[in-house]
Amino acid sequence: MSDTASPVGVAVLGLGNVGSEVVRIIESSADDLAARIGAPLVLRGVGVRHVSADRGVPAELLTDDIEALVSRSDVDIVLELMGPVEPARKAILSAIAHGKSVVTANKALLSRSAGELAEAAEAARVDLYFEASVAGAIPVIRPLTQSLAGDTVERVAGIVNGTTNYILSEMDATGADYHSALADASALGYAEADPTADVEGYDAAAKAAILASIAFHTRVTADDVYREGISNITPADFTAARALDCTIKLLAICERITTAAGQQRVSARVYPALVPLSHPLATVNGAFNAVVVEAQAAGRLMFYGQGAGGAPTASAVTGDLVMAARNRVQGGRGPRESKYAQLAIAPIGDISTRYYVSMDVADKPGVLSSVAAEFASHEVSIAEVRQEGVIDDEGKPIGARIVVVTHRAPEASLSKTVAALADLDSVQRVASVLRLEGTDQ
Repeated sequence: MSDTASPVGVAVLGLGNVGSEVVRIIESSADDLAARIGAPLVLRGVGVRHVSADRGVPAELLTDDIEALVSRSDVDIVLELMGPVEPARKAILSAIAHGKSVVTANKALLSRSAGELAEAAEAARVDLYFEASVAGAIPVIRPLTQSLAGDTVERVAGIVNGTTNYILSEMDATGADYHSALADASALGYAEADPTADVEGYDAAAKAAILASIAFHTRVTADDVYREGISNITPADFTAARALDCTIKLLAICERITTAAGQQRVSARVYPALVPLSHPLATVNGAFNAVVVEAQAAGRLMFYGQGAGGAPTASAVTGDLVMAARNRVQGGRGPRESKYAQLAIAPIGDISTRYYVSMDVADKPGVLSSVAAEFASHEVSIAEVRQEGVIDDEGKPIGARIVVVTHRAPEASLSKTVAALADLDSVQRVASVLRLEGTDQ
């Protein structure tokens, strides 16, 4: 490092778990970071909503005037770690307009406005990095944008939400119901006070949009992602899953598909699915995340680790900071947005997979044949069927349960089948419909 290298000025927006850890790393690892970058990093200011004395950083660095901070001439890189979509979007656009490179972990913003931010960064010829927006410390964005830049990615699938993975892991391991497992997750700090974004799949859908956009060189927003949550999963579903040598995971799946006419499309979807115990994702438990990438030349790659938390996310943010700072010192730039493919988004009805359907039925002759007839009439092939009696708390028979596992079929056909089953007099209710992923049948 040259003794005359100009310092790289850094502004941090937000001083929560991630922001505080990033500030700590910048200060405690100053010499190492300077050696890696080729110039020292200097923290110029920290933007917060409310300035107070007890924030763990020198009072003179704190400010609630975000606009003034991101426009300062001695700031080169802005780290946006405050969320939510607004005022983060305004702050990032202002920073870019003033010639600052930006590092953000804001998945909600990126899943809706990545194109706008990328265009602004390109016009200003600055960097926009966001490794921390998906899977915390796990390197996923950089391998997709750089390591696999010469390959063709076919599919990205994974567990990208630690809260839901913890809940489902607990239900599987202990037999707890959804509400009990959610209460445990809240007590341990894995679930927010309002867990809706996690348990209903919104968080995973935002991450799926980011992954699909990068993997398939197509702008995909959160609104393009089909989404289901985990709140309807029951212990009975896990019992059935174990009988099939499976477990249940909330998966984010981004996939390149080809229509019968030979047209390529992008599918992005989030839902709970049965996963065979032999699949690598089946062993990812607790609050851990994992992403499996399948590419034509590279084959299958798996990335696994801590997907959330202040320290892991700060690690990814600091990695982006080092890359952006190096570019400032050396005069280079990071990867730009790639959207040349502009593939259409495939509707969920066009997606083919296997299904698990559980229904409560009357315990009388002919029910199974009538159920099978509805599957056949909608051209959904049955791979396996099981019928068992259902008893009440006093041990008296009150009906039967039929579990059907299908071969691969289009989502639209399965939806019509389920609607027809619900209309049968002998079917009391369709209790559960889950996809079966990770098989080739």
